[in-house]
Amino acid sequence: MTSAPEHVKVPAAARASETPILGATTRFWEYGDPAGAPLILVHGFRGDHHGLELLARDVVRRLPSVRAIVPDLPGFGASAAIPGREHDLDLYGEWLRAFAAAVAPDGFGILGHSFGSLVVANALAGGLRAHSILLVNPISAPALEGPQALLTQLAIAYYRGAELLPERAARGLLGNPLIVRVMSEVMAKTGDRELRSWIHGQHAEYFSVFSDPGTLLQAFRASVSHTVLEYAGTFTAPVLLIAGERDDITPLAKQLELQRRIAGSELWIIPGTGHLVHYEAADDAGATIAEFLAAHAGGGPAA
Repeated sequence: MTSAPEHVKVPAAARASETPILGATTRFWEYGDPAGAPLILVHGFRGDHHGLELLARDVVRRLPSVRAIVPDLPGFGASAAIPGREHDLDLYGEWLRAFAAAVAPDGFGILGHSFGSLVVANALAGGLRAHSILLVNPISAPALEGPQALLTQLAIAYYRGAELLPERAARGLLGNPLIVRVMSEVMAKTGDRELRSWIHGQHAEYFSVFSDPGTLLQAFRASVSHTVLEYAGTFTAPVLLIAGERDDITPLAKQLELQRRIAGSELWIIPGTGHLVHYEAADDAGATIAEFLAAHAGGGPAA
């Protein structure tokens, strides 16, 4: 796999752990001071903890009082699917509430990227209590209303087609390297060839690590059936929204609407990037996150 460009590398050791949640093993990774204030980061659809490593490492570098905790969602990466359950948004919200209670019983901040923003929003609506809420590239528009509505329609047809196939053929289609590469090319906005190559390598390595096609398809339906706007009225803690100016999933107008709908929330727009803020602008996002946590969670000034 292509190494990360030097200018996006942030040294920090990761500690791998696991815990039983809802009858299945959830794997998670921790960065920073083991005794630090917990910040739970929830990755997006088809990803795993690797996608948020840059953000986690950058935040704990800037704010040494924080312990970043990044789990693999059930059914993705190294975490098992929840047995006997439909992997809809309510299940993921229930899982997150149980996971937070297990790893950070004394309080935490919560961050969600993309589909992770929906998981966080659902969990908060169901009773999750966090001292700070951070949503990166939140899903704030219905799937067929985004800037790339045609591509979304094609994606829906792609996943529905996979649903009709036997498991082996479905796994082959869902993990097809050419399709993954096309997706990566569309989503990456950076003109930095080295960084762009690294992003494609990340997607090639981790985008097709899922437990089974059925779980993946259930999660896909969840990802295109909801928006964070549905839950905007339930947020009570301070909220930071981070959006890419060129996001193909949610247009800026909808991010502005979400910011207006969440009382007292802040919106940080990063120019020139899209839905991959966690890859293309991890330094900028990390600095903003660290400042927000320092201001709202009593973590001391960010470096």
